[in-house]
Amino acid sequence: MPQASGARPLPSQEITTKTHTAEILANARRDTERYGLDEIFIVDVDSHHSELSSWRDIIAYVEDPVLRDNAQRMMDHRPTGAQLALSNFTPGLAFQDVGTRVPHQTGLSEPVPVDGNPRDVELVRRAMDAMSIDIQVVFPQPMLEIGLHPEPAIAVQLMKAYNRWFVEQILPGDPRIKTMLGLPFEDPAACVETIRQFGDHPDVIGFLVTSQRHTGVHRNEYLRIYAELEERGLPIGFHAGPSWHDTMTATMNRFLSVHAMSFVTCNMTHLTNWIINGLPERFPNLRTIWIESGLAWIPFMMQRLDHEYLMRQSEAPLLRRLPSEYMRQMYYTSQPMEITDLKLLEATFHAMDAENTLLYSSDWPHWDFDVPGRVMSIPFLDDTAKRNILGGNARKVFGL
Repeated sequence: MPQASGARPLPSQEITTKTHTAEILANARRDTERYGLDEIFIVDVDSHHSELSSWRDIIAYVEDPVLRDNAQRMMDHRPTGAQLALSNFTPGLAFQDVGTRVPHQTGLSEPVPVDGNPRDVELVRRAMDAMSIDIQVVFPQPMLEIGLHPEPAIAVQLMKAYNRWFVEQILPGDPRIKTMLGLPFEDPAACVETIRQFGDHPDVIGFLVTSQRHTGVHRNEYLRIYAELEERGLPIGFHAGPSWHDTMTATMNRFLSVHAMSFVTCNMTHLTNWIINGLPERFPNLRTIWIESGLAWIPFMMQRLDHEYLMRQSEAPLLRRLPSEYMRQMYYTSQPMEITDLKLLEATFHAMDAENTLLYSSDWPHWDFDVPGRVMSIPFLDDTAKRNILGGNARKVFGL
């Protein structure tokens, strides 16, 4: 087929699980030169590492001696399940990496130097350097499903073990690495203990609730958690995730469908409970972040909740404003931006006051990650808005 005028073929690039991060993110580096990203303060508010590659080390931090011994025996005698001991993670058919066709989602197996630092520290460094990121907030991956663990006591033990391991082994590796530690939400007292234990750590810049759970975040037993965070000036985040186990997603026969819906509906539910039960009024200084649900749902929720509230205000007696007004005081991470229709995206940005509420996130190394150049390429944003979204808003939220 003849080439279009002025077009030239690009060299093919083979990417495997062993390809260096810098090679996978070569286009991101070109964006740095194109947009001058090295001169812009960039905070990635949502990225991930693969905790299962360090699962044996994490299990060593489990406090309960019986659970710890059981897990270690599983790893010793059931090698095929060694990375899943005590976990409720179900790898199944590896839907997110399309049967391993998206190698950076499957796992980053590139060689790293043996220099005393954990492997994950070097991998995070490489991603930050390739994307010109100044600060990267790092979360686990399978642990984000822990809210659906069938044994709450195990879920609490695993979250506490992971937190201790991450603070002791990962955070010291590079001052640019930060985190919002997961709260063992099944046990409110353990949540408060976690906040008090790690809340003064300079690299723990907030705390996290994993959103895939069937517990109302407005329940009275959780209020002391929010009070503790508000008193300390630390934000709370709600990190979405996929689930095929809800009543409605169980009707779906494709991962595409589940990914499109379940990442959004979990945070839609929690946000609704959060607002309608008056938590923004009870904790007016608690900064709230909704993570990895995209943006298209935000104007829908603003319209829907305002519509219902105006007809049934007696059922939300604590509210002093429209739900949409509370939503404009919350924060949202950018990935994914659903950029297929720029007019709709611009309307969404306007509705949510994105210049002041949107936080850049890459979601690296997931299959649908966004590099900082994604924000720079949005035509309706001016320079101030782009800088705010890439790092200025995060600086304000986290006090960086």
